[in-house]
Amino acid sequence: MKLRFTKMHGLGNDFVVIDATRAPVDLTPARVRALADRHFGVGCDQLLVVEPPNQPGVDFRYRIFNADGGEVEQCGNGARCFVRFVHDKQLTTKSDIRVETRSGIIAPRLRDDGLVTVDMGVPVLNPAGVPFVSDSDAVVQPLDVAGETVAITAVSMGNPHAVQIVADVDAAPVQTQGALIEHHPRFPARVNAGFVQVVDAHRIRLRVFERGSGETLACGTGACAAVVASILRELVASPVRVETRGGELEIAWAGPGTPVQMTGPAVTVFEGEIDLT
Repeated sequence: MKLRFTKMHGLGNDFVVIDATRAPVDLTPARVRALADRHFGVGCDQLLVVEPPNQPGVDFRYRIFNADGGEVEQCGNGARCFVRFVHDKQLTTKSDIRVETRSGIIAPRLRDDGLVTVDMGVPVLNPAGVPFVSDSDAVVQPLDVAGETVAITAVSMGNPHAVQIVADVDAAPVQTQGALIEHHPRFPARVNAGFVQVVDAHRIRLRVFERGSGETLACGTGACAAVVASILRELVASPVRVETRGGELEIAWAGPGTPVQMTGPAVTVFEGEIDLT
């Protein structure tokens, strides 16, 4: 099967984007893994698929597959690349679009300056909705990780996140602890593990060990979850600049019951064709 693709990134969080608006694409988990392989394929953190919508009042359907082949609910950096892609491919002329995802509708907007702002929806904070197994709805919860108790805040931005505050994000045990948190039994759908260093009232530094992909250079939903958790802990105030290893995002959130707004870049790297078996 020959497949046309576009390689994109949002702050180094990189994607293979497929246009399936005219004809469906048969993407098995094995084919997704082959595309994502950085040695034998194109290489990416996630694969994004643009499809026609399934419901009225929506412009597109947006599907996300992690590098391990599993389909997931949401991806913030991918959402910005999605908007850039549909404009560059002249699939729409709208600045504001409505996009159907596995976790609900998002509303991204391409700004005149080339940046993309995405209404990421209202964060889910109740443990059952994350999902997170807990008999408490406290903002800060203890989590046993290999015999060590860490304090996390569980947030869903359409996908689950466990956010912890650290003194130095560069020294944080992202690789070792992140993998353990991802598969922790209290997160039945697995989880993205975020490590946050508060710089000042309007700036944080962030690293994220993403579910199914490992640590990435940036994570859009992770940035949203990190800001939500930090505001709930009264450590920062909106808007917040989020420094990732791939660059900066701006996140604005007015508080519980209101949507999170994420603003950042989206870049096309190259286009190509690959023959998949």
